[in-house]
Amino acid sequence: MNPRIHSLTAPARRDAARVFRSLGAALVLAVLAGCAAGPYPNAADPFEGFNRGVSRFNDTVDDAVLVPVATAYRQVLPSPVRTGVNNFFNNLGDVWNFANSVLQLKAQHSAETFMRLNVNTFFGLGGVIDVASELGIDRHNEDFGQTLGRYGVPSGPYVVLPVFGPSTLRDTAALPVDIRGDLVDYIHDIPVRNSLYVLRVVDTRSNYLRATQLLGDAALDKYSFTRDAFLQRRRSEVYDGNPPDDGAGND
Repeated sequence: MNPRIHSLTAPARRDAARVFRSLGAALVLAVLAGCAAGPYPNAADPFEGFNRGVSRFNDTVDDAVLVPVATAYRQVLPSPVRTGVNNFFNNLGDVWNFANSVLQLKAQHSAETFMRLNVNTFFGLGGVIDVASELGIDRHNEDFGQTLGRYGVPSGPYVVLPVFGPSTLRDTAALPVDIRGDLVDYIHDIPVRNSLYVLRVVDTRSNYLRATQLLGDAALDKYSFTRDAFLQRRRSEVYDGNPPDDGAGND
């Protein structure tokens, strides 16, 4: 049994089960509504009907839960505290960035990320203060999906995952490996680990409140805009900002 679920009391487990069943029903309805709206011609998004349904479900959860919590988070905590929280999680993430830089044989990225880790951990109060950026040591975001892309694994179709959001078939296959590379997952104290998970999600969502508001106001088709921007960004990340000009949308 999942230790996070097992740690709940019996009433809490029943409440959680009811919540998941409710969300599951909402997800099914959203997906069915999306599938009924086809057909869709985009070759990079053959599952568009399904993806639109999942996207609507994610938006509903986001509006009902994440946006109110993230808004309160920004209102309650002063900017320096939020910056420290963000820096702390970025520093933890640099461990996985370093591992993937090494796997991709990126010598400069590996060296810079290793330096960032040491500088911020030992001189930045465990990463709360981003000393490395002040010294001009760049941060390089790497994950296992990018590592697969580096070695020629194509991105595959665009997919939208429940809760996780935009992805591709390659990134979805890489997700379990990325999860195993998350240092928070190795904390044995379950309440502490779960608290860090929640804090990271809320902190990350709070950083995009303004952007999502602008997107909702400006985009005629929020789904298409998000999809195209995501695919373009992921392609750029695989090639470190210099994707080949081969006219292909898939990498």
